[in-house]
Amino acid sequence: MAADPASRPILTKEKALTSSVTPHVKSQESWRDERDLLNRSRFELTRRAVAGVPDALRVAGTPLLAQPGWIPTTPVPLDAVRLEWAGTAAPAPITGREASLQGSLPLADDGAPFGRYAEAVEALARPRLFENRQCYRLLDVDELPGGGPRLRFGRGSYFDVIDICEAAAHEFASGAAAVGPDGAVPAERTPFRAEIGDPTDLARRPVMAAISTLTIRHDTAAGTASFVLHWRDPEKVATGGGLYQVMPVGMFQPSADAPHNEANDFDLWRSTARELSEELLGSTENYGSEASPIDYEGWPFFAALEDARHAGTARVFWLGLGVDALTFVCDMLTVVVFEAATFDELFPKMASTNDEGHRVVDAEDATGRSVGIPFRGDHVERLTEREHMQPAGAALLRLAWQHRDTLLP
Repeated sequence: MAADPASRPILTKEKALTSSVTPHVKSQESWRDERDLLNRSRFELTRRAVAGVPDALRVAGTPLLAQPGWIPTTPVPLDAVRLEWAGTAAPAPITGREASLQGSLPLADDGAPFGRYAEAVEALARPRLFENRQCYRLLDVDELPGGGPRLRFGRGSYFDVIDICEAAAHEFASGAAAVGPDGAVPAERTPFRAEIGDPTDLARRPVMAAISTLTIRHDTAAGTASFVLHWRDPEKVATGGGLYQVMPVGMFQPSADAPHNEANDFDLWRSTARELSEELLGSTENYGSEASPIDYEGWPFFAALEDARHAGTARVFWLGLGVDALTFVCDMLTVVVFEAATFDELFPKMASTNDEGHRVVDAEDATGRSVGIPFRGDHVERLTEREHMQPAGAALLRLAWQHRDTLLP
């Protein structure tokens, strides 16, 4: 049957439009497609990235990687973790401006490649939260004689995470798409990752660490416990989108970039307290600290947390740290256990959504109050084996379950 003549001008026009697409537009469209693939497939890509990694390097069998000594044999009280400040550290050999990264960078409108991956994200796929704020750069980890870790930090910036970690993940997604759904991604398709080498080498690249916290509500009288879970919205966040994660989670960084915050906020518990307020209560991230540092002792929520710690109704533990096999993002792993009455007093109404995604609700009690996901072996197995969880969250759940007798006496 002859084609309808009326359709011919349309087909001719579409063909003409396709042929007139400039190289930079094609480059940007291809880059967006790869970025979308990364955000849709982080779980599957992570499994491919960790394939072949020795079990000894994987934290509790998850795709979180750790050097020997990074994961303690038993949970460590957070007060036993010592932080040391190194100030401005020497530049790392690998940065987001390496020539080998060019394959992951599209062409800008002027026809030249974007100068860094963060610039491409800003221009072509900007999430709701995207700001190059100051961070604490992790430089070294060792063990103190008493068993706790000593962590040394210097100055860094959040876009180091985007320029290196997201770029390395994007490169892997592109390579995986080229070789198909099965099979290993050859090193020649991931030159930037090959140049980084060992992702747990803290001296090789600037490493900005997040604090991932598993928050547990423990009802001692009933002999039960539950935890809260978060789904990270890829439209809102630049890393870890489309995955479940424990909550709260946040970069270890000052509350604002004003110089007076650098020392005042250099504390794991203070950072965790801010994230508890922001993610569980939906509080603002603006503490007014551009003008003056946070008065933690005068902050009612922080004072209530401190009272609970002193009373023993809130206990905070360090479970180690590790690096995501796909993104090379580093997470410090902590657990905070609240007695049920204390939890209910501190968090009378938890926010269902926040700036990064939404809270996952499993059940409600007889009053209609959300009680979270039961902290039981079957749920831990389901979430860490079958659900699309971030490696740090999966590792935290498995480690917490292994150490449940210590965490929930």
